[in-house]
Amino acid sequence: MTKFLSVFFVVGGFQTVAFAQENSPYSRYGLGDLAPNRNIFTRGMGGVSAANIDYQSLNFVNPASLANIPNTIFDIGAEVDIRTLKSTNPAKKFSSTNTIFSYLQLGFPLTTEKMRRDSISWGLSFGLKPLTKINYKIEKFGRLTGVDSARTLYEGSGGANQAFIGTGMRIKNISFGVNAGYVFGNKDYSTRLTLLNDTVPYYKSNSADKTTFNGLLLTGGLQYEVVLNKSKKKEFPKTLRLGAYGNLMQKLNAKRDIVRETFDYDASTSTYRIDSVYEQKDVKGKIEYPSSFGAGFTYQDEHWTYGADFEITNWSKYRYYGQADAVQNNWVVRVGGQYYPAKINTPVKKYFNYVQYRAGFYYGPDYIKTNNSRPDYAFTFGTGMPLTSLQRLGYNSESRLVMLNTAVEIGGRGDKKNNIRENTVRFSIGISMTANWFLKRKYN
Repeated sequence: MTKFLSVFFVVGGFQTVAFAQENSPYSRYGLGDLAPNRNIFTRGMGGVSAANIDYQSLNFVNPASLANIPNTIFDIGAEVDIRTLKSTNPAKKFSSTNTIFSYLQLGFPLTTEKMRRDSISWGLSFGLKPLTKINYKIEKFGRLTGVDSARTLYEGSGGANQAFIGTGMRIKNISFGVNAGYVFGNKDYSTRLTLLNDTVPYYKSNSADKTTFNGLLLTGGLQYEVVLNKSKKKEFPKTLRLGAYGNLMQKLNAKRDIVRETFDYDASTSTYRIDSVYEQKDVKGKIEYPSSFGAGFTYQDEHWTYGADFEITNWSKYRYYGQADAVQNNWVVRVGGQYYPAKINTPVKKYFNYVQYRAGFYYGPDYIKTNNSRPDYAFTFGTGMPLTSLQRLGYNSESRLVMLNTAVEIGGRGDKKNNIRENTVRFSIGISMTANWFLKRKYN
């Protein structure tokens, strides 16, 4: 247990380093560019999560799913993003590759024998994941009306992370759960203006805002399960699940440092202050994080799992120290499925029959508000590949001890109507391990 806790802190440090590679102008708005809020298992099938249950990984989108944890699960994920920015006017292209830790979580069952006899199950999980990331550096050349030609450098860094703990309980066919997350992060922006003139020297100006914030973010969820062919008494019945989740608007506590100064560059191109025009430290305020609600269904039988989600987020209510930003309400539709070829009598030598194959897509308007409505979309596919010996694996999915989950997302933001378009190819990989930890032995 101590080893796993130490890994949480190490990964938390790696996240800050990984974010620094990315350069996206979209991370300027709100609290930054939104991180994929799905585990690797669901990313392969379009991110369908509202009613999804997997006995080998942890679904942190809907905490009601935690009620179905059969054994202790250790789940970790990472991703590689390849982003390409294209602008029409002027015609420019920029590409970046970023390696980022996606999440780290541990879950285990709390169900007692008495609860099991009463058709009650209970689970708990905790972990760490990024919510947003900010990193951009944009240079603009133009002319200030009535002044002179100017070079403006816009820079930003930071992002938000969440340490969370969640629990879910199932009573017969109904599951409910809650997830409490501690959100923390920083938001550092600066705008450096240099007037370009060959004869008249001008001071360079810098306007910088540095904000740290923290607070609680609560998410609740429900799931309801219906067995469609109960009378046939099949080992793997056809099952329909309905799910819903959401969070109310939350206010995060913030402290802000405001600097307006003149500066210059030294021989190593580092900046140094010439004079302070205005400065204020530790200005307290609030950041209002928007509410979000989602609902969906999944259908599952012996070989197939498929479903759909619909989610809406009220970004128009986002406020930073009482100020609105260039964000808007958005929605997203997610559709996906999984195929598992293995049957009860499938020979263990046929490894690829024990691989789970996934595909899906998502689509919706971007939450960033521009002159033209911009779509945000991706096609996804992935696999779940057992790393455990197939002699131990067998047919029962709950007996899989180690699983390698992979996902590929190919998508973009914007289209030919927009001046700036962003294309993304994201490769995600996750390892989930299960074991019968924390169980009291009946016999020695």
